[in-house]
Amino acid sequence: MAATATLPRTAAVPARRKGFDWAALRTYISAAIILVWCLAPFYWMVVTAFRDVGYTFDPTFFFTHVTLDNFKTVFDTSLGNHFAQNLLNSFIVAGVTTVVALVVGVFAAYALARLNFRFKFAVMGFILGASMFPGVALVTPLFQLFTNIGWMGTYQALIIPDISFTLPLTVYTLTSFFREMPWELEESARIDGCTPGQAFRKVILPLAAPATFTTAILAFIGAWNEFLIASQLSSDATKTVTVAIASFAGSQPHVEPYTAVMAAGTIVTIPLVILVLVFQRKIVAGLTAGAVK
Repeated sequence: MAATATLPRTAAVPARRKGFDWAALRTYISAAIILVWCLAPFYWMVVTAFRDVGYTFDPTFFFTHVTLDNFKTVFDTSLGNHFAQNLLNSFIVAGVTTVVALVVGVFAAYALARLNFRFKFAVMGFILGASMFPGVALVTPLFQLFTNIGWMGTYQALIIPDISFTLPLTVYTLTSFFREMPWELEESARIDGCTPGQAFRKVILPLAAPATFTTAILAFIGAWNEFLIASQLSSDATKTVTVAIASFAGSQPHVEPYTAVMAAGTIVTIPLVILVLVFQRKIVAGLTAGAVK
């Protein structure tokens, strides 16, 4: 009778208790600190915007003495404020700047990422170097230049400098994205009979939608918030909201209209919040659509 081999019994390993996830706790605490740090000034601006002028310096952290008079003061033209026109000016300057920077930036970024030509890295270095000049160093030359050609106080005097500031960021962001896209996508489209232009328009651009929308948001916000150039090169007809808020006049002379300024700041922030929320949905949709394709 053959001897049967017996396997040694292994002792049951007790289930290891899962300890407290300190890493997740640190992540949540860090996120909460950053959230409070970023949103606390905005919250206080909104609280002050809805507060009566007589209680401007009330330290109460919550909404008290709520009124809408500050928003009426913002749009009251009898005080010398033309906030509605200033909003329109900001939309024109930021919108045109974003469109031009995006159109030029898409083609420039695609060329820098896909094409091989001499001095390509030098061109990229010049583009990035153009964004390193401080704005205060450019105010005087731009003022002299636009005065000589008769552009002072016009929209183009505000749009052209903004394009020079936003275009390097646009090119750099889109170039990094185009470099990560596989060449096989474009080659497959060429094999299927597409011309280089059709492959770029029908394949590359739809897949680049997330980066395009993200770049558009950054360009628009940068042009919308620009103050230094606009404060020196704009006129009463082309004054943007950032400049208008700095020279805001309240209902009481010789008194800084803090509540009206906060109300104007709240109104100016609303388009940016709406823009980010709308484009955020499109960015997520573009990411999932690109993954499916």
